[in-house]
Amino acid sequence: MTDAYIFDHVRTPRGKGKSDGSLHEVTPIELVTQVLKSLKNRNNLDTSRIDDVIMGVVGSQGEQASNPARVGAINAGYNEKAAGKQLNRFCASGLEAVNSAAAQIMSGMSDLCIGGGLESMSRVPMNSVGGALGVDPQVAYENYIIPQGISADLIATKYGFNRDDVDSYAVESQKRASNARDKGYFNNSIVPVKDQHGEVLLDHDEAIRSGTTMEDLAKLKPSFSDLGATYGFDSVAIQRYPEVERMEHIHHAGNSSVIVDGSSVVLIGTKEVGKELGLKPRARIVGFSSIGTEPTIMLTGPGPSAKKVLKRCGMTKNDIDLFELNEAFAVVVLRYMQEMDISHDQINVNGGAIAMGHPLGATGAMVLGTMLDEMERQDLNTGLVNLCIGGGMGTSTIIERCN
Repeated sequence: MTDAYIFDHVRTPRGKGKSDGSLHEVTPIELVTQVLKSLKNRNNLDTSRIDDVIMGVVGSQGEQASNPARVGAINAGYNEKAAGKQLNRFCASGLEAVNSAAAQIMSGMSDLCIGGGLESMSRVPMNSVGGALGVDPQVAYENYIIPQGISADLIATKYGFNRDDVDSYAVESQKRASNARDKGYFNNSIVPVKDQHGEVLLDHDEAIRSGTTMEDLAKLKPSFSDLGATYGFDSVAIQRYPEVERMEHIHHAGNSSVIVDGSSVVLIGTKEVGKELGLKPRARIVGFSSIGTEPTIMLTGPGPSAKKVLKRCGMTKNDIDLFELNEAFAVVVLRYMQEMDISHDQINVNGGAIAMGHPLGATGAMVLGTMLDEMERQDLNTGLVNLCIGGGMGTSTIIERCN
């Protein structure tokens, strides 16, 4: 099997995913175009050598439909030989795109690929696509399907996490993200997004709320208690998990991921093509995995997927220096640390989506890049990145730095 190496990665800043967000005026295809142009220019890339551009996109409709990977490559001036495709594994789509690109390299069927993701949540709102998981009553009834926020509160109730636990985690996420931003840890990887006149619209992650305190978060009401009671989702959760006597609703806007816009790409290839094109490998992709888990509680997939990829790679958690897990909700990371028996010092050391945001299709590639940058900064060797996924899944990737 051929080894797959990461040569570079870039991302846009995350812009608030609302009509007054800095990236709202930028079309989704332009977000893709700008990161692809930057990747090409900073690596003096011969794009005729790109076999495939793979982009994760969750809201695959309207401006984000019709294969923005291929259209973005054309718009970025890539050689016409560079093919493109989009895929959707919900919140892990960006990481799955990287894994798919790596799989093409490792199988020997491609030499150089780009994996990444896109989500303009201000222009293509979350849940606007529809689909059986969210709107088909028969599917929901027969499979105990509940909204993700209810699932997050179910995890907290089942595994014994309280409001102080999730709020404390959220405050620390804001603190870490603010520190990383202020010290320039993200600067080498962020591509400032420009308007059609070349003026910079945004060059930093817009959603970070520096100085957030426990007192600030205590003022926020739980977001999902009315939904659970009025529409009966609490009862559905308890039917599936009868050991839970009563749901405790503890998640709110301050300890859940922020809705944002953004795009990201990762350049992956063989060592041989890197030598030909003058590209220095930064890390090797050791392995990856995806797994399905129980769909009602939904967001517990990261632990099983991490254990699966570690086993397949002949490794244990003690072989991993740094962990990244998307902060869809604070309890997702708290449960992962509990299940994997790791400390907070090892995971999300520069904050996460609670502070910076979760552009659904792009997040996986973003957090992979964030982890690689931090491994280089701290001179660490191995990293494992995870994402929880709607519908009950988890996706994981292990990388090893090249010295």
